[in-house]
Amino acid sequence: MTGVTVIGMSGGPLPESALAVLASAGAVAGGARHLDAVALPPSCERIVIGPLTDALDRLRAVAADEGSGPAVVLASGDPGFFGIVRRLRAEGFDPSVLVAPSSVATAFARLGISWDGAVVASAHGHDLRRALNTCRAMPVVAVLTAPSAGATELARGLLGWNRRIVVMERLGESDERVVGPLPAKDAATCAWRHPNVVVSLAEPDGGRAEPDGGRADNQPAAAPGGGWALPESAYVHRDSMITKSEVRAVALAGLRPRLGRLVWDVGAGSGSVGIECALLGAAVVAVDADPRACAQVLQNAAAHGVGHAVRVVEGAAPGALGGLPFPDAVFVGGGGTGTVAAVAALRPSRVVVTLAAIDRVAPAVQALRENGFTVSGTQLAASRLTDLAGGSLRFAGTNPVVVLTGELS
Repeated sequence: MTGVTVIGMSGGPLPESALAVLASAGAVAGGARHLDAVALPPSCERIVIGPLTDALDRLRAVAADEGSGPAVVLASGDPGFFGIVRRLRAEGFDPSVLVAPSSVATAFARLGISWDGAVVASAHGHDLRRALNTCRAMPVVAVLTAPSAGATELARGLLGWNRRIVVMERLGESDERVVGPLPAKDAATCAWRHPNVVVSLAEPDGGRAEPDGGRADNQPAAAPGGGWALPESAYVHRDSMITKSEVRAVALAGLRPRLGRLVWDVGAGSGSVGIECALLGAAVVAVDADPRACAQVLQNAAAHGVGHAVRVVEGAAPGALGGLPFPDAVFVGGGGTGTVAAVAALRPSRVVVTLAAIDRVAPAVQALRENGFTVSGTQLAASRLTDLAGGSLRFAGTNPVVVLTGELS
């Protein structure tokens, strides 16, 4: 493997070990602002990183030249934390790293809050939707931004979620600026300087979410400590209008919720399906026409500590679905075959539909297939163990439900 030294920079003076490497360097690559901030030997080749492949080719040539000094890369903060170290190793380099505080650690230090339960997402060279859905789902998120995927775009995507935004421009530089916390609607109207780090903070929701440090029960992207497909008694609901736990288990398997995904729960009722998607790391939009159901969703979401991740929209589907952020998966628990057809036409990657009425099964399957989905279906008729007087046992049947799972071919 090819050797190279990576030096992290945080805006302050470099340590003696870094200065010694630079003093003998044969070539130094980095952003223009990093190169301008250090003194280089007169014979040292200065490589401004634009197209990364070209810069790596030059570094490889210098490192292979035994008569040259060491090859060096300058980077921000901790180069091994969402930084260039991963790419260097993928390209066959064996980097030595002289680390500085990461921009994320510096950001939380400026805020004076703990971040051991926070989630870090990158929009730099990645799909903005993943970082955005992470902010929608988790109470404390730091986002490494890019010029086309920055604070303004993140704030616009968080409209409708109860979020405050802190924008930290040019951390560690002499012109560093920290702005916020601001409501997302205010941050969405501003122009921000790059580079910057954004911290998204959920307003406390009365549940178990901790605004200072993410989830308390386990790691933010881990399966919930209390399990999933929870019993109906875990939710406030009315007249047994709740997706039964056996059905919910199958629905969750079809929806595949996880961090970075957005799930719609249409005809949410108690919100049990959407809430369990949130417990598994997804962001959720719960839609129901009944204001009492919407209130129950909010109550249940707060009780399970995911009020920050569940946005409730009151309105009848399919009309209420217009203008909502595009989902990765949709659960249709109510709204009829017209709603199934409307959701299928949007073509999210997965759709799960539950139906009690047999006559609705064929139209729902047809609507999914017409829009390119491969459809599988299961009828669930669970029988639950129940005590009888005198210590005997029997099985009590639940109402049969058809579960359709549509996956784009």
